[in-house]
Amino acid sequence: MIDKNYCMSHYLAFRFIKDENINFFENLKHTVYKSHPENEITPVKTVEEMDRIICQKIEEFYLPGKTAILLSGGMDSAILASYLPKGTKAYTFKCIADGAIDETERAKKYAQKAGLDHEILEMRWEDFEKLTPEILKADGVPFHSIEVQLLKAAKHAKSQGIERFIIGESADLIFGGMDKLISKDWLLEDFKKRYNFVEPSKALKEPVSVDDVYEKYREPEGKIDFLTFMDEIFSIESSSSYMHAFSMEGIKYLDPYSYMKMAEPLDLTRVRNGEPKYMVRELFAKRYPEISVPDKIPMPRATNQWLKDYKVSRPEFIPDCTKDMTGDQKWLCWCLEQFLNMHDRGEL
Repeated sequence: MIDKNYCMSHYLAFRFIKDENINFFENLKHTVYKSHPENEITPVKTVEEMDRIICQKIEEFYLPGKTAILLSGGMDSAILASYLPKGTKAYTFKCIADGAIDETERAKKYAQKAGLDHEILEMRWEDFEKLTPEILKADGVPFHSIEVQLLKAAKHAKSQGIERFIIGESADLIFGGMDKLISKDWLLEDFKKRYNFVEPSKALKEPVSVDDVYEKYREPEGKIDFLTFMDEIFSIESSSSYMHAFSMEGIKYLDPYSYMKMAEPLDLTRVRNGEPKYMVRELFAKRYPEISVPDKIPMPRATNQWLKDYKVSRPEFIPDCTKDMTGDQKWLCWCLEQFLNMHDRGEL
């Protein structure tokens, strides 16, 4: 099925298009991440069980001299780094822009503690301009901004003989790290306004409602099953970016957390009282007893700085719709415009 307006609206709202059967244009197709089969996922109740699975998965996956880790300043990848053999290559992103988040110093501490070969990968706006067309051609749809960083890392690592990556991408979702999105029991309408990355009706001249995505999760009294929504919608979005970027360079990857689930229901009271990812925190404290538990930091990308003066120019958009948008919201409009421009030029 071809439906350009549907695809534009869903991309702006969710940063991806879940339905693989609906595409922007003829002769284009896209794929999304599929979770592991249920029989491959192990319920965990204790950090000892988490420890065992991480050890097992890394041991099965690791090839000496061919395996690297994407190491941030946060807990998830730091924990995984502590299980790796000394000398393993570790890459940390650093955006080059005034006021950009810099997590390299904290990542350096983890790398030194684990004895890893640490390297900083600098990201500039020029990287986004250079790699975006390549990604758009491969994906067949506009994409999440983290994909540029992931592709640059994959290309650079491959040039150094790396064939496999270890990542810690899914721990936030599985273990209650998205504390702002699970901060309360949401009404459906409130959650929809909170979750939509860009409300399509505020950016597009011919928006398509995305309400049907949320209606599946409606509960009595106007509430929403937001935890299941996140399991089935949010989980696919960023995981698809890892899948696409690494597959473009033929890189295999492992996320040990993706093979786990919590054996007991998430304790929302603990999360809402300042203990997001309480099981992960406990494991971090065991692996790094001398280092304080860090706050959550999203993968750094200096979109606020790089897209400060960006304005839409295509006729599909409401003029000046980006005026009050954040940099991450502007990225979605910018990437969508690049995609549409490439199609018009016959480059997709």
